[in-house]
Amino acid sequence: MFQFIVSKSKSIIIYRYNPESTERGKKPYMQEYTVDVSNCGPMVLHALEKIKMEQDSSLTFRRSCREGICGSCGMNINGVNKLACLEKISTSTKTKIYPLPHMYVVKDLVVDFTRFLEQHKRIKPYLIRKDDKFDEGEEYYLQSIKDRDKLDGYVECILCACCSTSCPEYWWHGHAKAPNDFLGPSALLNAYRWIIDSRDQNTKSRLDELKNYYSVYRCHQINNCTSCCPKNLKPGLAISKLRLLLAGCSKKGKPEMEGVIKSDPTKGANHPC
Repeated sequence: MFQFIVSKSKSIIIYRYNPESTERGKKPYMQEYTVDVSNCGPMVLHALEKIKMEQDSSLTFRRSCREGICGSCGMNINGVNKLACLEKISTSTKTKIYPLPHMYVVKDLVVDFTRFLEQHKRIKPYLIRKDDKFDEGEEYYLQSIKDRDKLDGYVECILCACCSTSCPEYWWHGHAKAPNDFLGPSALLNAYRWIIDSRDQNTKSRLDELKNYYSVYRCHQINNCTSCCPKNLKPGLAISKLRLLLAGCSKKGKPEMEGVIKSDPTKGANHPC
């Protein structure tokens, strides 16, 4: 028995901008494409790849893992910041795609992450210890299961910038000259993640660096960040907890386990707990 596949055309309108183009006077514009979604994967990223492969090779966007892990394909889809690889193609309305808002556009849907990553670097996203150095690759710091569980909901951040670029306060104050800039939901969620890590010994200095009018306190708890996070994290909650630590209303608990343990190559990377 023969099966007939009915073609389903879908209109996708995409923001275009090429600073090297002379055809449109280097001004951004919207371009509409028609995609047969019956012969395409279900996600917006599939449609973008189909357009690039079959209709317009000049269309430019970022993508890598296609699994919601790398954070490369963050963009504004129908008014909400999302990952194109996790957003299904709407069957009821036209799909409009813009680059992440309030970021300098490099080309089409590609934005400049320089400022965003500089702010992430400022929160020192790594363990800082005051004890003696240990042999790298041969020992690792102990951490109890309970202390590790405290990091859940924070370590999953993939730096896609969907949260920070959805925040009005970040739009207004995120690009000010440091240190008079609001670091944004992503950087502050990660700041909290490293502050509460039981293995880190730099809590006071980390908090001191955030004690200014802009870094944390520009957040007005609009929670756009939480609404659009593709990993279902809660940056707004992390910022609230940071404020409690800064105000002295809460304190970081003492680690349940301390010290280091020799790694055993015969047992792989399994935690001793």
